[in-house]
Amino acid sequence: MTANDSATINTAMVLAAGLGTRMQPLTDDRPKPLVVMAGQTLLDRVLGHLSTEGITRIVVNTHYKGEMIADHLANRADVTLSPEPALLETGGGVRNALPHLGDDAFFVVNCDAVWLDGPTPALHRMTQAWRDDDMDALLLLQRTVSIQGETGRGDYFLDSEGYAARRHESAIAPFLFAGVQILHPRLFDDTPDGPFSLNLLYDRAEEAGRLHGLVHDGEWYHVGTPEQRERAEYEITHGNESVNSR
Repeated sequence: MTANDSATINTAMVLAAGLGTRMQPLTDDRPKPLVVMAGQTLLDRVLGHLSTEGITRIVVNTHYKGEMIADHLANRADVTLSPEPALLETGGGVRNALPHLGDDAFFVVNCDAVWLDGPTPALHRMTQAWRDDDMDALLLLQRTVSIQGETGRGDYFLDSEGYAARRHESAIAPFLFAGVQILHPRLFDDTPDGPFSLNLLYDRAEEAGRLHGLVHDGEWYHVGTPEQRERAEYEITHGNESVNSR
């Protein structure tokens, strides 16, 4: 994958509308994005990465206890809320927010993706790798062998040019989708009204030869349950020197 030194992406969407049922009881009184881990809410961790990359326009979708997220972000002039009276899933949520996202490529980040950057911040690596003419989607991927806990059979394969292919049937893939991506709005052409998964669009981009992946070179944690939150918090706050120095 050839880097694009002229790439600039200044818009992002943070997926924050889920019910957080797997994170109960921590989500009994708050939405999952406002669960605190290692001194920061999951939402603020993502926003910190985006601000570091110079993202100036951020859209956050809301549903479950959305008023708490609205209050939490009330002083953020760079954030626009995209409330969902009924849940639209990942793809429908982004499609619903497209009027706020503009005509160019943008980041989409899951709130339960927690990562520590390697030598170069992951979002900057992705921005530099993005090629508007050749890509409709660029997924941040994590090696399954570097993840503690259950990884299933993985999600994707990568070839030497960075093209991503979804694992099928009984295959075992070496990479998991890390919940961070760059998407182009053209990928949403002719998408259905209402709820649908972004997986529909990944498959569409793969079929067109326009789905790419970039392997993360730092630590990464999926924080979807209290146990995963506890494990990630311990690793970040009590891990080895290479973790704590980032």
